[in-house]
Amino acid sequence: MSQPSLQRSLVRVNGVDLLVRDTATDLPPMLCLHGRWGRGETWSGLVARYRDRYRIIAPDQRGHGLSAKPKARYAPEDMVEDAHQLLRALGAAPAIVVGHSMGARNAGMLAALHAEDVKAVAILDVGADGPEAIPDVPVERVSGVDALTADWPTPYLTYDEALRDLRQRFPRPTNVRYFQESLVETVAGYDFMFSRWAMSAIEAHLHGWLHLLPRIECPVLLVRGTVSWAFSKEQAERMRPLIRHLTYVEIRDSDHMVYVDNPQEFEPAFDAWLESL
Repeated sequence: MSQPSLQRSLVRVNGVDLLVRDTATDLPPMLCLHGRWGRGETWSGLVARYRDRYRIIAPDQRGHGLSAKPKARYAPEDMVEDAHQLLRALGAAPAIVVGHSMGARNAGMLAALHAEDVKAVAILDVGADGPEAIPDVPVERVSGVDALTADWPTPYLTYDEALRDLRQRFPRPTNVRYFQESLVETVAGYDFMFSRWAMSAIEAHLHGWLHLLPRIECPVLLVRGTVSWAFSKEQAERMRPLIRHLTYVEIRDSDHMVYVDNPQEFEPAFDAWLESL
């Protein structure tokens, strides 16, 4: 039996064109939401592993990759609405939703705000702390300076120069590959596909969502890397009592990239959770 294909298309939702990768089968749908600075390509390993069991849908979220990068609000609620409308446009609800980092926040909030869209949700290495209200930062007051990449010497003269710089900044190859997947050649040199203005806007509009966790009615897989810089043990302990149907897993020797840092631990844990649904 031949493997499902991977179709790419632009889908307009919530006033934004999203580049969507879709295996486009009749199998149960699985929506995969990447983290900040990333793109749907980061799920290529998951696509290869699960495409014969699930219809995998992996968009570039707004501000990233080949999707639109409007000068607009980038609150989690805006990206959740993008995902909600995308599932409806593709006839893919309810779906298993898997998110990493920023995408995990969006996935968890999607499960809380649009329960009818989500069969189960995997929240990979992100906390929920912070004030509840969306920061009131008008678009014209977004700084446009992405703190993480502000001092990166882009555009790079060559691809090799870009890789050398990334390897100096990130000791783990999984982190290097994450940014490498967004690296493209332009007329000025090599640069990244994400919008730095959008990355700044995402940071400006972040807020906490602990209060939404009790509203999640579906099964939840919460995963933390034991050496994660982004998701502390204390944050996880604040989240766990608020989630009704919870499976909690810690992946040893894993930084923030929990789904690729230690696949020998992550994949069996993820498989077991999927089989329990």
